[in-house]
Formats: sequence, structure tokens, C-alpha cells
Amino acid sequence: MSPLPEGAKRSPCPIATALDLVGDKWTLLVMRDLFVGKSKFGEFEDSPEGIPTNILAERLKRLEAGGMIERQPYQERPVRHAYALTKKGRGFLPVLQTMSQWGNDFVSGTWVPPAFFMEMKV
Repeated sequence: MSPLPEGAKRSPCPIATALDLVGDKWTLLVMRDLFVGKSKFGEFEDSPEGIPTNILAERLKRLEAGGMIERQPYQERPVRHAYALTKKGRGFLPVLQTMSQWGNDFVSGTWVPPAFFMEMKV
């Protein structure tokens, strides 16, 4: 699933366009990890959900192409990149906070996110 080319949206619905970029089970977890301070490929790999490396690489590329993150080299040999949220990506924080609150309110057995995450501001 790659980002749609500009102007090729399936509809002008804001929910549909958001789902085109982040609407799968892995992308939201990568976004969560970025907000809690992860920035390197290996750090994302270490998340408890166990995202496969090929899917992680594709999701990072999609988020970068969609303007949600940017990558910057932090090592030359071999070249390795760190990922950071852009302004557009940081604007997604309230969505994740609301989803977290909903999960805590309506899905038994969920853990409560750290206070710093729920108290973060865009």
C-alpha cells in the first residue's frame, strides 16, 4: 500500500484520505513509536508487536512519501537513517491520543499509555 499520487485520491472525504496514508495495522504503531522517541530502524523492530522488517521498511517509505516523517543519515558506512516527525506528522498526535483513550475506555486488558504521551501537545 503506497501513498496515492497527489490528485489521485479515491474521494475528497477526509477520513478516506487519512486512511490512504495511515490506514493499516502497522503504520499507526510506527507513528506511536515515533512519538515516544524511537527514530532508528532497529528501535522500531524492537517494538513488542514484532513488525516484519520488509513491512517496516515499506511503511517508513510510505510515511516519508506522504510527508509525515523525514529521514536523515546518522551513519555513513553503511548508510543508516534516523526518522523524525514533520509538522504534518506531529499534527497526528491527537488522533493517536484519542485512539489510546478509546482503547482504554472500551477494550479490556489494554495498558495505559505513559502520562507524557497523553499530555503531549502538538
